[in-house]
Amino acid sequence: MRLNLRIIIHIMGLLLLCNGGFMLLAAVVSGIYQDGATLSIALASITTMFVGVFMMYYTRGHKKEVKQKEGYIIVSFGWIVMSISGMLPYLFSGALPAVTNAFFETISGYTTTGASIMDDIEAMPEGILFWRSLTHWIGGMGIIVLAIAILPLLGIGGMQLFSAEAPGPTGDKLHPRITDTAKRLWLIYFGYTVAETILLQVAGMSFFDAINHAMATLSTGGFSTKNASVAYYNDQPMIQYIIIFFMFLAGSNFVLSYFAFKGKVQKVIQDEEFKYYAGFTVVFTIIVALVVYYQANITELTPGYPMVLGKAESAFRHSLFQIISVITTTGFVSADFTQWTPFLTVFFFGLFFLGGSAGSTAGGIKVMRHLLIIKNGVLEFKRTLHTNAIIPVRYNNKTVKEKIVYNIIGFFVLYMLLFIIGALVLGFLGLDFESAIGGAASSLGNVGPALGSLNPVSNFNSLPALAKWWCGFLMLAGRLELFTVLILLTPYFWKST
Repeated sequence: MRLNLRIIIHIMGLLLLCNGGFMLLAAVVSGIYQDGATLSIALASITTMFVGVFMMYYTRGHKKEVKQKEGYIIVSFGWIVMSISGMLPYLFSGALPAVTNAFFETISGYTTTGASIMDDIEAMPEGILFWRSLTHWIGGMGIIVLAIAILPLLGIGGMQLFSAEAPGPTGDKLHPRITDTAKRLWLIYFGYTVAETILLQVAGMSFFDAINHAMATLSTGGFSTKNASVAYYNDQPMIQYIIIFFMFLAGSNFVLSYFAFKGKVQKVIQDEEFKYYAGFTVVFTIIVALVVYYQANITELTPGYPMVLGKAESAFRHSLFQIISVITTTGFVSADFTQWTPFLTVFFFGLFFLGGSAGSTAGGIKVMRHLLIIKNGVLEFKRTLHTNAIIPVRYNNKTVKEKIVYNIIGFFVLYMLLFIIGALVLGFLGLDFESAIGGAASSLGNVGPALGSLNPVSNFNSLPALAKWWCGFLMLAGRLELFTVLILLTPYFWKST
C-alpha cells in the first residue's frame, strides 16, 4: 500500500496557513500595544502562510481519502510542523534567539504542557506573550477534536471506548459529521474562553492578562503572563477561584458540557468517569488542605479574615488550586507545593500520572484508563476463583470489549516504560534524581511544573540543550496518546507502505 503523500502535504499546508493566520492576530495585538515586535511577528506570519499556500497549491488535485497510516503521519507530523513554524515569532523578534529554546517553548505551548524556559516573562513584548498563549489555545482545541473525532478511527490507546459517548464513526454522536462536531466543540471552547476572560476582568485582572490566562486555563496549558504565575494574585482570591472553576471544566469531558447545555444534565451526573474525577478532586483537596493547615508553614493569610479563618481559607484555596492544576495538567502555580511537606511532594508527584477526563484538554493517563485498569484488576480475583465464568469489565453500565481493556493495559505499561526511559535519559544528561523523575513525569503527562531544580517556582531553562529536545519529544508522545507517535518509530509501519 502506497502512502498518499499528496494529501499529507496538503493538510500540512492547511495547518501552516491556519497557524500563520493566528500569528497575524498576534501581530495585531503587538501593534496595539506598540511593543516593538509587530513587524517580526507579521513577517513570521507571512512566511508561514506563504509556505502553507505553496504546499497546498503544489498538491492540488490530490485524492481526498485519508487511510489509517496517513492518519498516524498527519497527526504526529502536524504537531511537529506547527511547532517548527510556531517558533518563528520567537526567533524573528529575538525574544528567544536560540532555536532549542524557541522550539521548546513552542512545543510546550502546542502540547499544552506549559513548561517554560523564559526567565523574565514580564519583560517580553505583549505580542509574543499573546502568541505564546495562542499556541496553548490552538493545541488545546486540537486535542479535543483529535481525541473525540480522530483517535477512535485510528484505534489509539483505548479511545475506541470513548467513541460510544463522543462524536465519531459510531455510538452516541453529537452530530453525524466530524466537521460539524468540531464546530460545536470549538463553539463551547470559545464560549468558555470568553466567559472566563470577562469574569477575570470583573475580578480585577487587566484585559490582556485576563484573555491570556483564559486561553491558558481552557487549554490546560498554564502559561502565565506573570513570573510568579497565578501566585501573583494571591491577594485576590476571587481571581484564583475563577481559574479553579474553569480548570475543572477544562479537565472534564467536553462532550458532557455539550450535553449540559442541551439540558441533558442526567447524562453528566451519571457519567462514571466524571463522578470519579470530581470525587478525586474533593478527597485529594481535603487531604492536602488538612496537611497544609496543620503541618505546612503558611505565611500568606486571606485579607479581611481573622487569623484562624484566614489561614484555613488560604490552606483550602491553595490546596484546591494545586490539586486541580496538577490533576488537569494545567500547571498554574499559586504556591510551591514542593516546599509544603515531604509527604505532599510525593503525593503531588503521584498526581502527575492521574490526568483529567478523556475528551478534555488535560494530559496524563486519564481517569477513565485508571478506572478500567483497577476494575479489571479487581475482577481478576473473581476470574481466578471462577475459572469458567465470563466476567466482563463494565463502564457506564456497558460491557467493555476485551480488545479495549488490553489496549488500555498496553497503553499504561508503555506509558510507565517511557517514563522510566525518560528519567534515565535525563539522569544521563546530568539531572539529579528528583529533577530527572519529576521532569520526565511532568513532560510525559504535560503537567508543566516538576520537582527538584524544575520545581513550580523555577523553569526548564537550566536544562542542557539535549535534555530540552528530549523533554519536547516526551511532551509530544504524551500529548498524542503514545501510540500515534511511537508507531512511526517501528520498522513494520514503513515496510508495507
